[in-house]
Amino acid sequence: MKKILYIVPHRMGRSPGQRFRCEQYIEFLEQQGFQVSYSNLIAEEEDEVFYSNGKFFQKLLLFIKAFRRRLRDVKRASEYDIIFIYREALMIGTTYFERRFVKSGAKIIFDFDDSIWLNDVSQGNYKLKWMKRPAKTSDIIRLSDMVFAGNTYLADYAQQYNKNVKIVPTTINTNYHTLRKPKFNHSAICIGWTGTSTTLKHFEVAIPVLRKLKQKYEGRIYFKVIVNFPYEVKELDLLATEWRKETEIEDLSEFDIGIMPLPDDNWSKGKCGFKGLQYMAMEISTVMSPVGINSEIINDGENGFLANSDEEWAVKLSKLIESPELRERLGKAGRQTVIERYSVESQKNDYLKYFNELLGIS
Repeated sequence: MKKILYIVPHRMGRSPGQRFRCEQYIEFLEQQGFQVSYSNLIAEEEDEVFYSNGKFFQKLLLFIKAFRRRLRDVKRASEYDIIFIYREALMIGTTYFERRFVKSGAKIIFDFDDSIWLNDVSQGNYKLKWMKRPAKTSDIIRLSDMVFAGNTYLADYAQQYNKNVKIVPTTINTNYHTLRKPKFNHSAICIGWTGTSTTLKHFEVAIPVLRKLKQKYEGRIYFKVIVNFPYEVKELDLLATEWRKETEIEDLSEFDIGIMPLPDDNWSKGKCGFKGLQYMAMEISTVMSPVGINSEIINDGENGFLANSDEEWAVKLSKLIESPELRERLGKAGRQTVIERYSVESQKNDYLKYFNELLGIS
């Protein structure tokens, strides 16, 4: 039996990137004869400390604990055939553990789904950004036997340092992400966004447009944000719903229109379209900024809308607000796109093939 050790920052079910790039394939790999272990650094009770402002002493203790966890992983690394590293082994600028994993004799797969060679730090850890070294991404890529990149933009970067790069899109389990009847019927149209505290700044790009739409349509529309901390925008009468895994599908099902605004910068070009894919999988009509992979996911006007300027956002959202038939048509086409190109079912055999290829299994 071949053994895989996943090296990840967060516990199972916590991180969208891990859930939809690592965790949802584990059962399939086990069915194919792999034994999988999962080693995360940050426990549930440590989330609040890790993402809060200040609390530097508590963060130091958390770091010491994480360092010790990785030392234990190094000691057992030779027991595994593959070490799968998602983004980085430790949350500071060293590649000490990645280099130790290489010396274990295990094959190394490195997986990334953002432009992590750029310095994008959560607000709570902004004062600690000096401890990060985003450029270490290229070092990890060089050390790896195979690289999984979430889109073409990321793959182009990785291929500068490693020729064995596979484009592995972020995928959706379409049996899980499926529209459910909302817990209440709403006559007004819900425009929604889901994300985390680190991506909330992208939602805020759309606030000027949403403000104009609120003035135009008044009580015919309302706004909903699903995020992992308390948040409100009084001018939109918006009060956020706290993200919980247990209710995420029910909460998303309230959306009539899902939005994914992004600034056109190098960080955003590395995004893998996950928010939009979630909406589309649930037959929610979707509007996305034409940045990075979004322009590959959406064929404008056929399975969703792409909107660049504030004017385009206002026009295309207005079309969806005013036409339930258009919302339904784009929603159904969007789900079909996900099933065919961005679902676990459509990608799982390639995922398995790459592991076997690395181990020389035909």
